[in-house]
Amino acid sequence: MAGRLADRIARSGPIPYPEFVEACLYDETHGFYASGGAAGRRGDFLTSPEVGPLFGAVLARWMDDVWEALGQPGGFTVLEAGAGRGTLARAVVAAGPRCLEAGTYLMVERSAVLRADQPSGIGFASSAHLPDGGITGVVVANELLDNLPFGLLAAAGDRWRSVRVGLEADQLVEVLAEECLPPVDIAPVPGARIPDQGNAAAWTTGALENLDAGALLVVDYTSTTTEMATRPVDQWLRTYRGHQQGGRPVDDPGSQDITVEVAVDQLPEPTSTTDQATFLAAHGIDDLVAEGRQTWTEQATTGDLAAVRGRSRIVEAEALRDPTGLGGFTTLEWRVGC
Repeated sequence: MAGRLADRIARSGPIPYPEFVEACLYDETHGFYASGGAAGRRGDFLTSPEVGPLFGAVLARWMDDVWEALGQPGGFTVLEAGAGRGTLARAVVAAGPRCLEAGTYLMVERSAVLRADQPSGIGFASSAHLPDGGITGVVVANELLDNLPFGLLAAAGDRWRSVRVGLEADQLVEVLAEECLPPVDIAPVPGARIPDQGNAAAWTTGALENLDAGALLVVDYTSTTTEMATRPVDQWLRTYRGHQQGGRPVDDPGSQDITVEVAVDQLPEPTSTTDQATFLAAHGIDDLVAEGRQTWTEQATTGDLAAVRGRSRIVEAEALRDPTGLGGFTTLEWRVGC
């Protein structure tokens, strides 16, 4: 990947940052996700669905809440964007939400490698692209927006300048390029950098336009543009490989995940915002944990699978609600017609 990018820069000059991130993550041959990078205990990072099925069981309850608010329509669609190998899909469907008794769970995933591992059969559908409108149901994006290609701006005097990726002594480096306007009204401060998350904003707007009625749920780690301008860039623009924080984004492109905190002030205004721990509590995680604890207490001596699953709920809940980890993630919800 580095050689291909170097050749491109030699031919056409420094690469805009969004195009660099796009190539590193989604190139069909050498991109991180094309080469098998993924979430999971054996992957490169751990997301809430990968902790265990409890997260999906709680989301199934939220989906039923939306379905009931819409008047229990038939043909309800659950669209998961950035569905990966279908871990969340399996957990949601296994929980048996009423909204999917006559509905469809559509997994949208760009990576053909990851789509190949998704579940199939009655009630499941898979696609590489978002459908064009007409959805009654819910759209879910768990840790998707932080993975969308983004621009990078750097303060230079009293102006903002875009950051591109160029070459220096045959090595990929970040270089300052043309002056540009910031995505929100923020004055440049010496040494400051900020992301331009126009792709995340456009994706959110597009997802809402696709909803005839229902809800969009985004779960991610977030910040604001102003707050990020005050922090070192490596605190909010990070790379991951094998569950460890990686090097700079320009180091060994295609071999590590590139992720950026989501600037909520660059997105459309949500209907509601809270942290993941509070969202899970509002949609019944305590009831599910209590059920698991009772099953474990009653059946622990038999050592059957139901007892093990009951015990697992207790452990999973601790991770999902940890305020210093996944529990501190932000949930943003947009409601349409309900």
